[in-house]
Amino acid sequence: MKKVIIFVAVLVILAGGAFWFIAGGALNGLIRAKIEEVGTQVTGQAVSVQSVDIKLFKGVGTIKGLILPNPSKYKADSLFTLNEITLDINLESLTTDIIVIDQIVIASPQATVEFTNTAGSNIQDILNTIDNNLPTSTEDKKAEQSKTNQDEAIIKVKEFVLAGVALSVDLTELGNKVHQKTLPDIKLVNVGGNEGLVASQLGVELLKQSLNSIWKQAKKEQKSQVKEKIEKKLKEKVKDKLSGFLDKIGG
Repeated sequence: MKKVIIFVAVLVILAGGAFWFIAGGALNGLIRAKIEEVGTQVTGQAVSVQSVDIKLFKGVGTIKGLILPNPSKYKADSLFTLNEITLDINLESLTTDIIVIDQIVIASPQATVEFTNTAGSNIQDILNTIDNNLPTSTEDKKAEQSKTNQDEAIIKVKEFVLAGVALSVDLTELGNKVHQKTLPDIKLVNVGGNEGLVASQLGVELLKQSLNSIWKQAKKEQKSQVKEKIEKKLKEKVKDKLSGFLDKIGG
């Protein structure tokens, strides 16, 4: 029976513990509560979920309205909004040592990256909080893994997709503006490797890789906008000097 552990909290990136199978709304309510509890613990923000609908024996599931709030010192209400998450669970793997998720798709998530005037950002703050909440020494990691192995499923994910992230990059603190763009699909494959990871470790890994992928795109946009601004100023400066030079010649 332990092989039928409900691992959905992990599959929506925010980690989760082991759940004995229970039916109907009780299952969905438990998963929702666990996502919110563990998500808040890992990120330091009050994670919330609108609804959970898992049909385990059909190998499918949907989670809606998962929100990762922004740290309080930033302007936007949320950093990451996952409107709809769909799960494709490999039913045959439920009776094996490693549970396999064929695919997790997060459709049209929204991310807001805010830069500070010192080039810090909200997403960096969240990643730092996650790192601070994880064991650092080899001994601590082994102890944590040994502890969680007793209660959590071993899981691996064949494909994880963030489809069409609507990214907002706020550069107003750097004297620029808010830029909007839709990112190409972000795909992660073979998460957990061949041996898989315990649920909580896999959840943190998915979260970190997702945020790091978005962070790279946001940083790229920031550099592009700063470069464009510098080039514009240089052109204006050259134009002014050339105009003054021509005026002198004319004189």
